[in-house]
Amino acid sequence: MQLVWLEMRDFRSYGSLSFRPDPGVNVLVGPNGAGKTSVLEAIGYLATLSSFRRSPEGALVREGAETAIVRGEFFTGAGGAIIEVETPPTGRRRVLLNGKRAQSRADVAGVVAVVAFLPDDLDLVKRGPAYRREYLDDVAAQAWPAVSTEQAEYERALRQRNALLRKDGRRTDETTLDVWDDRVSRLGAKVLERRLSVLDLLEPEVSSLYTELGEGSERLSWRYSAAGIGFLSGGTGGAELVEPLRRALSDARQEDLERRTTTVGPHRDELAISIDRRDARTRASQGEQRSIALGMRIAAFRVLFDRRGSAPVLLLDDVFSELDAARSRRLVGHLPDAQVFVTSARSEEVPLVGARWRVDDGEVAAA
Repeated sequence: MQLVWLEMRDFRSYGSLSFRPDPGVNVLVGPNGAGKTSVLEAIGYLATLSSFRRSPEGALVREGAETAIVRGEFFTGAGGAIIEVETPPTGRRRVLLNGKRAQSRADVAGVVAVVAFLPDDLDLVKRGPAYRREYLDDVAAQAWPAVSTEQAEYERALRQRNALLRKDGRRTDETTLDVWDDRVSRLGAKVLERRLSVLDLLEPEVSSLYTELGEGSERLSWRYSAAGIGFLSGGTGGAELVEPLRRALSDARQEDLERRTTTVGPHRDELAISIDRRDARTRASQGEQRSIALGMRIAAFRVLFDRRGSAPVLLLDDVFSELDAARSRRLVGHLPDAQVFVTSARSEEVPLVGARWRVDDGEVAAA
């Protein structure tokens, strides 16, 4: 999979940009604040319809502009795919796929995939469970594009259940709440099933990569804990999960009524990562945590490559400045053959051979 060309207008700090990258390695070099990350963000935005910086959509629009436009063509095994996203400061964006309105993220995920390595990838290990849930959901949505629709339906049902609880609290009509419990259970079971499936694919890859990236012989393990249910393993079908979820919601009902929110379900689940029974979040060194995070990203690439039959585009945002020389060499040794975009403030920090681009004052030019 390759990005053939990229155009941006009024996106972040860019008034306009037209960029035709190399099909192999592309190293974007420039001072901090020059707009290097924004180029990678635009590529990721086309593929996932979300900002890997976790920014609200309004923040993507250049100050004073009416709308931000990002367009690009990706070449895949099935041919070319042109994606265009128009994002206003407020209101709904417009997404076109080959000139036709895309109905959901699933339409785009069906043709394009990216994997991004970011400076704050340590958050996958160090921060709260929301980061690890998001990681599983993102890989699942790119591995099985229809999953993004299931995730959106679950989130919609959850918002509506929470709105009912917020409005009425302990006076909530329990018959109405039963209806939402049923819907949240059925949709939540689908989300859980896909998370467990992708976890089954990722776990052996991450465990192997953790060792290969040079952290010794300690064993890395993952454990998925479903809120209100307990520990779950792969192979559990969605139909098997509906009743446990419904029972968990029933058991938590009084607390939900009191707190006016839904306290159990996939939105509260945890993926715990351990190194020889040590909690990686609180008891691993920063070097160990970084090796886990790198392993998680490379594993995601491998899983998506296997599932889709073509290599996702790789985005490496200022990654090498965070690594020592030994880890940089090991990472390069494990990078797959794919189109790669790398940002750095110093060209010599990037131990990759490929096209060099100078980024400055809203322009990208061959270095």
